[in-house]
Amino acid sequence: MIISNNESISDILKSIDEGKTQLPDFQRGWVWEDGRIRALIASISNGYPIGAAMFLQTGGEDIHFKYRLFEGVDKSKEIVEPERLVLDGQQRNTSIYRSMYSKKPVETTDAKKKPIKRFYYLHIPTCLDTLTDRIDAVLSIPEDRIIRENIGRDIKLDLSSREKEYEQHYFPLNIIFEPSELMNWALGYCMYHQNEVQLQWTTFFNKVVTPMTKYQIPVIQVGNDVPKEAVCQVFENVNQGGVSLTVFELVTATFAANNFELRKDWDSIWAELKKFRQLCHKKIVAFTGTDFITALTLLASYHNWKATGKAISCKKRDVLRLTYEEYAKYRNCLIEAVKNAVKFLDEQRIFTAIDMPYTSQLIPLSVAFAIDPNLWFNVTNKRKLEQWYWCGVFGELYGGANETRYVTDIQGLMAWIKDDNAQPDTVQRSNFHATRLQQLYTRNSAAYKGVMALILKAHAVDFMSGSQMDFASYVEEATDIHHIFPQNYCEKQKIDRALWNSVINKTPIYARTNRIIGGVAPSKYISSLERNHKVDPEDLNAYLKSHQIDVEAIRADDFDTYYSKRRDALLNLIEQATGKPVSGREELVDKTQSQLELLVDEQEVNDLDD
Repeated sequence: MIISNNESISDILKSIDEGKTQLPDFQRGWVWEDGRIRALIASISNGYPIGAAMFLQTGGEDIHFKYRLFEGVDKSKEIVEPERLVLDGQQRNTSIYRSMYSKKPVETTDAKKKPIKRFYYLHIPTCLDTLTDRIDAVLSIPEDRIIRENIGRDIKLDLSSREKEYEQHYFPLNIIFEPSELMNWALGYCMYHQNEVQLQWTTFFNKVVTPMTKYQIPVIQVGNDVPKEAVCQVFENVNQGGVSLTVFELVTATFAANNFELRKDWDSIWAELKKFRQLCHKKIVAFTGTDFITALTLLASYHNWKATGKAISCKKRDVLRLTYEEYAKYRNCLIEAVKNAVKFLDEQRIFTAIDMPYTSQLIPLSVAFAIDPNLWFNVTNKRKLEQWYWCGVFGELYGGANETRYVTDIQGLMAWIKDDNAQPDTVQRSNFHATRLQQLYTRNSAAYKGVMALILKAHAVDFMSGSQMDFASYVEEATDIHHIFPQNYCEKQKIDRALWNSVINKTPIYARTNRIIGGVAPSKYISSLERNHKVDPEDLNAYLKSHQIDVEAIRADDFDTYYSKRRDALLNLIEQATGKPVSGREELVDKTQSQLELLVDEQEVNDLDD
C-alpha cells in the first residue's frame, strides 16, 4: 500500500532525532555542499516547495534492510528500531536536520569540495528587506562562529556569544524548532536593544520564523507489504537525478540484516579477481559485484530447477530474492568458475578487459564452469563451448537485456552435452552477414573485437620479431590495433575511407613495430624491416601470412587484391569459430564511393550503440 499526505518538517526532524526515521544501508552518504544548504534554507524561509519525500514503512515480512541513523544524530539512538526508512529525500532532510535542528556544526564542503564545518544564521534586517534576495540573508559561519579576513589576522564578524548575535542581528537557525530556546533568544534580543527592535522581531517572527516551523512537504509512504523489487523500482524512479541504485546494494542491505557484510565480502573477492586483466585493466572493469550475484542467482536457480523443476530465472526480482544461505553455498565454486572463464578467454586470445567483446557473456560462461568444471576438459564439449561463445559474439546477441538469454543458453549448453542436436539458442540464432565485416570500424562493436581475437588465435606473430602474441607479450609490448595499409598512405592514394578504415585493414601490432611502419606504403615499411631491422624476407612473408595478409598483394601495394583476399580470410576465421557458414558472401560487390561514405556514417553511429 502507498499513501500520500503532507507532513511538517518539525515532525520529520523530531522523528529523525529520535531514531524513528532512519536510512536504509544502501543509501549513499550525505554529500550536499554549503551553497546548496544555504539555498535550501532560503527556499524554506520563503515558503517555496522543495520537493516530496518518500518513506518506506518497516516491519514487512519481505523487506529486511539494514538501517543507519542520519548523519549528526546522537549515537545513543542506534538502539532504536526505526518505524520508517527514507527512500527519497535523504540529502534534503539531512541538510535541514543538521543546519536547523542539530546543535553540532554541519560538516559539509565549500565550492571547491574542501571540508568545512558551519553554523547557519538568518540576518533579521536582510530577511525583512523586500528588495533583497532571501539567500543573501542566510549566513554560513565557521564552527567557532567567527569570520576572519586578511589571512586570519582581522575579525570581520564575531557571533561567538549570544550578546554578539543580538548585537549583529543574527538569528541562529538551530534553535528554531525548540520553543523554549527560541523564546529565550527573543527576550534576550529585545532586552539587549532595550525593546527598540520589538516591532522588527515581531515582524520577523510572524513572516519568517512561524512559517518555517509550520512548513510542510508532501510525503509518500510506501507500506511494508510492497515487494522488494517494487522498492528497487520506486527508488530508481525517484532517484534519477542521483546515482542509480543497483541490485547489489539492495542485496547488500538485505544480507546486512543477517549480520553479513556483502560489500566487504565482494571487496575481498574482487581483490582476488581484479589481478586478471580480462576482468580489470587500465581502470576498465569488466566484471562487477552485480555481475557476480547475478551469476550466483543463475547458478542457484539452475540447481533448484534440477532438484524441483521450478523454472530457472535470474531477473532483478530473482536476484533480490537470493538468500544468504544460497550465497554462502555457491560463493566459492563461482569464484573458481570465474577464474576458469578467464583461462578460457586466454585460450580464445582475449587478453584484457578492453578487448572483451561482451562483458555480459561472462555471466553464463562462469556459470557453465560452476555447474561442472570437469565437463569442459572433454575436447568435444570444449569445442561446443567455444562455438557457443563465438556465436554469441558474431551473432551480436549479448548487447541488450540478457537475463532470458542467460537462462536459455545455460539450459541449452547442458542439454547439448548430452545431445548433439540440442544446440543452445545462441548457436541456433547466430548469423553473421558478410557485409557486416566491411562495416566494423571501431572497438565499440563486439564483432570488431572478436575479429581481432580470431587473428591472434590463428597464431599471428609480430611483423618484426616473429614472436607469437601470447598474453605476456601482448600486454608487455603495448599491443594495439593499427592499419596495415597506413591511414596517411591511404588518404594520399585517395582510397575510400570505408575500405581502409574497416576492420579488414586492421590488425594487432606491437607499439614499437607500429612506429616503424609509420604512414608509408606497405612496400616501403616491409623494405625497412628487411634492410634496417634484419628481418629475413621469407620469415617476414610468414609473419604477414599469420595476420591473414596476402603477401604478393601487400608487397606490390595492391590494395584492392589485398583487401579482397583478407576479407575472405577473415570470413573463413569467423566460419571456423562459429561453426556456421557466413551468409551473403555472394553479395560482396564493389560499392560506389558515395555508397561507401554513407555506409561509414551510418555504421559508426550503430557501433556506438552496440
